[in-house]
Amino acid sequence: MTDPTTGRDRLRELLDAVLDEDNARLSDMAGQAHASPFHFSRTFARDTGESPVALRRRVLLERAAWQIGQGSGVTDAAFAAGYESVEGFTRAFARAFGHPPSATTAGSGRWLTAPNGVHFHPPFHLWVEENPKGRPGMDLTTFQVHHDIDDTALLIDLAAGLSEEEYRKVRSPGRTVLIWDGPEESIAQGLECLVRSKEMWLASIEGADFPEHGDDDPASLRERHREAGARWIATIGDIGRRGAWSDRLIDALCDPPESFVLGSVVVHVLTFAAHRRQSARHMLREAGVEVGHGDPIEWLQDRYGGTT
Repeated sequence: MTDPTTGRDRLRELLDAVLDEDNARLSDMAGQAHASPFHFSRTFARDTGESPVALRRRVLLERAAWQIGQGSGVTDAAFAAGYESVEGFTRAFARAFGHPPSATTAGSGRWLTAPNGVHFHPPFHLWVEENPKGRPGMDLTTFQVHHDIDDTALLIDLAAGLSEEEYRKVRSPGRTVLIWDGPEESIAQGLECLVRSKEMWLASIEGADFPEHGDDDPASLRERHREAGARWIATIGDIGRRGAWSDRLIDALCDPPESFVLGSVVVHVLTFAAHRRQSARHMLREAGVEVGHGDPIEWLQDRYGGTT
């Protein structure tokens, strides 16, 4: 729920107001959020499917269950959860978990049913399930593939601002990532290998002829990457839909032909692509280009506002 215009995570701000140790009353929560109690409650319930008071009570009970499971006394956990008496806490705990606090062990389940996936996460954090109602969650392979494609495109765009000399300057003499791909001593060579590796594997998967070497200037690389990237995303999506990760590819482009498991091919490409992207970053910085970390967390926040 990050606001793309301000960068503010409004849901996080609302949750902070609800769960602040000093905000035991609705008026306190609303005050921290700079809103009236009525407006705060309505906004919070709309965004989370749960009232502020109900979410606070539930998360603090989850925390209490964890504390008791770690050896804390019931009395201490009760007062830490905001209850004025152990008796009241025990009744609320038993209704929520189906057993009294005294029956809680380190292995007991500590998450209660939630309409929004917001839960206590030890020792003092929150965990937010992306899909608490049983919908499919984030597919990590798709995430990594899209991040790799987008990040590679970014690096090519940044390299386009360099002079020809800086672009082709040898910065890592003798550097070779994979012997069969040749040297990657310059920004040009590193980015070309990033693009060509996908072109090669796509040809193998599709049963196509050995791809010719394309031009490696930034404009040409951008176009090659755009075409290969789209095909790569579509190919990985098709493998995933068919559940074909364990299928074997007979790569006739190898001499002699070799057999590869499709899942291992995808992991291979992602592994060495990540290595090459970070190497390209180091060289771009050496050339005076400001470039970010390539962090998938930041990429997800920038592209989707923290959600998928």
